[in-house]
Amino acid sequence: MRIGMRIALAASAAMLTLGVAHAEDKVLKLGTEGAYPPFNNLTADGKIEGFDIDIGNALCEQMKVKCEWVTQDWDGIIPALQAGKFDAIIASMSITPERAEKVDFTHKYYNTPPAIIAPKDTDIKGVTKEDLAGKTIGVQGSTTHFNYSSQTYTDSTVKPYPTAQEYQLDLANGRLDAANDDIIVLQQFLDSPEGACCKLVGTIKPVVEIHGPGAGIAVRKGDKELVDKFNAAIDAIRANGKYKEINDKYFKFDVYGGDS
Repeated sequence: MRIGMRIALAASAAMLTLGVAHAEDKVLKLGTEGAYPPFNNLTADGKIEGFDIDIGNALCEQMKVKCEWVTQDWDGIIPALQAGKFDAIIASMSITPERAEKVDFTHKYYNTPPAIIAPKDTDIKGVTKEDLAGKTIGVQGSTTHFNYSSQTYTDSTVKPYPTAQEYQLDLANGRLDAANDDIIVLQQFLDSPEGACCKLVGTIKPVVEIHGPGAGIAVRKGDKELVDKFNAAIDAIRANGKYKEINDKYFKFDVYGGDS
């Protein structure tokens, strides 16, 4: 009887240990677009890289969890999260009331302003509705920049594109008069050989109701535990210098955008 009890207890302990090991081995899947440099981008050999990726990896290290990346087209990224394809989105997604109806957000992990670029020989003088009247503006669809352009530049033709690279190609080839996006994304394009065609016209003052308070990490509705873990990890890497290390790898200023 005692031998049987020992065997049973040993078996229970082994199962408990195995359960803990499985919990520790759980992989947290992170979704990103992979077409929005310098924040997230797929290299020619299929490697995912960028600011979002480095931040995500640092957060996983801080949380002591194993993570893997999944790429997903932007216009399907929230449905893919809801369907369980991944556990969180780290893809420069602005925190907006419309999106918050479908997902839960962490607080921001960066906040940079939008801007307008145009060909170097443009007659566009500024970024107002009047400045862009009659022009064709390229912008990535299903973004805050598309929403802003559609609502603001009502005297212009606002043309949506699946990715930033596609509107950039049309702008470089003379098929667009201007483009609207995050200033960091636009500046990276301007600094490239392909972007030699164009110049920065000006930055746009963010509209909180449209642009939100910054980019956050999105998780499935109701997953408060994961939101809290990410928030604590964001605060930790801001405090311990890891955020600055990653920031300085990509940018010459703090993209966090203040403490608000």
